[in-house]
Amino acid sequence: MLSYLITVLITIGLIAHVVKTGRNTIWIYLFVFTALQPLLSLICWLAYFVVEIVPEIKQSRMAKRAASGLRKTVDPHRDLRQASQQLAVNDSVDSRRRVADQLFERGRFQEAMEHYRAAITGIYSHEPLLMLGVARSQFALNQFAAARQTLDELIANNPDFKSAEGHLLYARALEAEGNFDKAMSEYQALSKYYSGAEAMYRHAMLLKRQGQAERGNALLKELLANAELAGAVFRKEQREWIEAARKELG
Repeated sequence: MLSYLITVLITIGLIAHVVKTGRNTIWIYLFVFTALQPLLSLICWLAYFVVEIVPEIKQSRMAKRAASGLRKTVDPHRDLRQASQQLAVNDSVDSRRRVADQLFERGRFQEAMEHYRAAITGIYSHEPLLMLGVARSQFALNQFAAARQTLDELIANNPDFKSAEGHLLYARALEAEGNFDKAMSEYQALSKYYSGAEAMYRHAMLLKRQGQAERGNALLKELLANAELAGAVFRKEQREWIEAARKELG
């Protein structure tokens, strides 16, 4: 009895949603027809969600991304300006980090590093995201040894902190320093959990530069095979590394 009552209540709610949002009234007839049959009702509800709700959610996300892109095109410094204004009003760790993030995004790495460092004070003297920001800025400024040292300090003071991007940056810093064996070891560890294609691509290229072309090419082929299995969204997001792998394999 309870299941029928719940089914009826959900059906009434969905009918109200159809009416309120002006959707095709055929859904009302389907909901009414299946109202006393829980299994058919569930199928009908799922169909309504897939056909009517999911596309709306996707369109909303696309609209937000489009609006964000348009704002950046029309006023590319808007986010930095707002972050700087907030910092002027309230010089807090969060407001300074937002300014640093915006500066880094615009390639102003020295300024970004200065803001990250300014935020690393008091109880935030070893805050991992701030330290990672410093390391990213140092690496972008070609201060590879300093970046690796910052990351070593980060882990020493935050042993439970996990960051795939930080791990990749550490491997890249080791490689840039010329510590190739350790860098390959870190790339190998990254390949077990890194969600993107960059780590595998960089590992493959380091192998090839170290005279291990066969192993490097095998990794590149594996990268491409994984991309095919992963689907269109992954391929779009990882296009840079997928295309680079294809070009390298000829």
